[in-house]
Amino acid sequence: MENQVVFSTLEATCEEAIAALSGMATAGTSDTEAASSRLLESVRLIQAHGRALQPVVRHFTMVYHHFDLDAQTPANGYRTLVKVVRSCVLYIIQKTRYVVANCDSTFFRVEHNAGELEAYCRALCQLRALMYLGQRLLGENGVEELYSTQDQGLSHSFVQEYMSLHKACFYGRCLGFQFAPALRPFFQTVISSMVSFGDNWKKQQSGIGRAALTILTSGKYVVDPELRGAEFERMTQNLDMHFWKAFWNLTESELISGLASIAAKTVQVNLTLTIPPITLRMPLASDPRLCVAVHPPVAHWGPDFVKMRLISDTLREGQDSEELLAYTGAEGSTGPTSSPLRLRRQKEPPSPWLIVHFHGGGFVAQTSKSHASYLKSWSRDLAVPILSVDYSLAPEAPFPRALEECFYAYCWALQNCHLLGSTAERVCLAGDSAGGNLCITVSMRAMSNGVRMPDGIMAAYPATLLTADASPSRLLTLIDPMLPLGVLCKCINAYAGVESQTVESNEELGTLGAFGRDTALLLTDLSQGASSWFQSLLDPVSLSVSSNRPPESARKAGNAAGNAGTNSGLVDYPEGFVPLRSEQLSEVRTPSALILKNPYVSPLLAPSNLLKGLPPLHIVAPALDGLLDDSVMFAKRLRSIGQPVTLTVIEDLPHGFLSLSHLSKETEEASEICTQRIREVFQQSPASANCARPTGDLNNHITPMTDPFGLARRDECLDGENELSD
Repeated sequence: MENQVVFSTLEATCEEAIAALSGMATAGTSDTEAASSRLLESVRLIQAHGRALQPVVRHFTMVYHHFDLDAQTPANGYRTLVKVVRSCVLYIIQKTRYVVANCDSTFFRVEHNAGELEAYCRALCQLRALMYLGQRLLGENGVEELYSTQDQGLSHSFVQEYMSLHKACFYGRCLGFQFAPALRPFFQTVISSMVSFGDNWKKQQSGIGRAALTILTSGKYVVDPELRGAEFERMTQNLDMHFWKAFWNLTESELISGLASIAAKTVQVNLTLTIPPITLRMPLASDPRLCVAVHPPVAHWGPDFVKMRLISDTLREGQDSEELLAYTGAEGSTGPTSSPLRLRRQKEPPSPWLIVHFHGGGFVAQTSKSHASYLKSWSRDLAVPILSVDYSLAPEAPFPRALEECFYAYCWALQNCHLLGSTAERVCLAGDSAGGNLCITVSMRAMSNGVRMPDGIMAAYPATLLTADASPSRLLTLIDPMLPLGVLCKCINAYAGVESQTVESNEELGTLGAFGRDTALLLTDLSQGASSWFQSLLDPVSLSVSSNRPPESARKAGNAAGNAGTNSGLVDYPEGFVPLRSEQLSEVRTPSALILKNPYVSPLLAPSNLLKGLPPLHIVAPALDGLLDDSVMFAKRLRSIGQPVTLTVIEDLPHGFLSLSHLSKETEEASEICTQRIREVFQQSPASANCARPTGDLNNHITPMTDPFGLARRDECLDGENELSD
């Protein structure tokens, strides 16, 4: 159905509903009359919003194709904004038709239907505000540019406006309306559980006690979606990182992970490895007779062990060797342990392929265990061993610790591939969200160090720009339960190393903390890239959006004929329109933009010499992802300098869909697309692959690399930021 037809249908349906409800509002009991009046008022407001949105949508559809990667990949933030508005309007049409057909029925629930239409009326009002913001971006940005390049002004105004806008309506009755229907029950369960967990967070309970109370009290947030939405907005406006990590730690508890393992594929090899900090000598890609020293990670606290997980569908040669088992041990214990691998006699030959995986989680959450479900499927479908790196997490380990550990792990895997059940003739880096960022930056560092680069990269919804630049897809973070604003801000502050708050150690979290670092299946997973945006979208001064704006009821705030004089002035809306405002106080601390512009933090900003020569990159991104424009613009950037890159955009799924691969047919198919892109890396012709695995004497020559990330300048930036904060 064309957009023009959609809005024409909305207009006609609203007219029918107004006619049907006009008589109903004057008949029946006082309660029925009041609910009928609310229904009638909501329909009239929806009609007004629809009339105002139609020309804006028409404007977008006339120009949004200019921002696509190419004609075969019709995707960008402007298209997504139109798609979300369309989804909301289509639901309203369906609901309004139901009201028209059933309002005279004895069993018609007037109160329930009034609440439904009021909720979607509020959502449409806020989407109208987002469209106006997108319209301004469209006018301010350069031709074919999805980001505002202004350091101040527009981006600063946008972030203030974002933090002040009402968001609760998108976490209540309208929760997940833009996504595939099969995922909506999941969102309801997760958000209700999180809000319930927040109720018990400050109570003196053990971890198990909190978990039990969460289950017992979450029901009220299921039956009262308005309460759920208001509480979720309150929590995410002023996020407590202790709380956030503790909640997602629940997903790695023995109980929940045990239940997940029932549905997950079984593999013969699933080992945790702890690699000692020893300097590696890697052959130079240009001349294998020479080698370069790769030192263990040292940022922030000096050399330390690097943890990894080896997953293999079948037992292969080397995976049961004494040399490898010396690195293994049961989780929580020290030293090697006896392994059932030793009892198996039948072994497959080494695979010519190897995947090195970096998990997502906003640089602050998740582990290889969180992602084991789809990694097991990849290992089975591709017949390849996978080494997933458990890099250190922020805020305890800000940039560049994670990058150092991932690069070291990659080099260790190349040097010890015979222990992993692979000959590493072809190596693919794979990661999602923050992990996608690390795949790209690890390859950049391999190239700058002269080490063999991977043969290809599969990056799912990667975060490639962690700066203040606003984009249309990032407007979606206002409505996305997977990317709430407070989470984004905390994550980017943590990774940038300017977040003063520290998180309690696992031991200090009691039984709950023992569940491990969190598996933020999606929320923080997605937070990583967009969080970066919000952090530097603001001034290096705490922003406080107070509730000094007079709170308005949903009907008054969403009234298209409201008083334009109440506009905050941060963004100029059309005369007569006033969006809903949040009543929650919000404080956001922002990092220095200089840190975020480091090319190893924001690879989209890297100079061409750091990008030219990268291996083929395959990006898989959801159309409804707040980081979609990161993927589109990075693909454009690589293509502009002649780099091989593909972009696959998937409809109706959220950021972090890989962690949901077993929840629905849609997410499973999306995971299969990622699998196919990895297979293409392994099966590409030798001419398009990177240089073959180098061989030679590793002791001929050592070229030490000093300060590869420009940390001296980074420290200067931090000092300057501290001065500003003071």
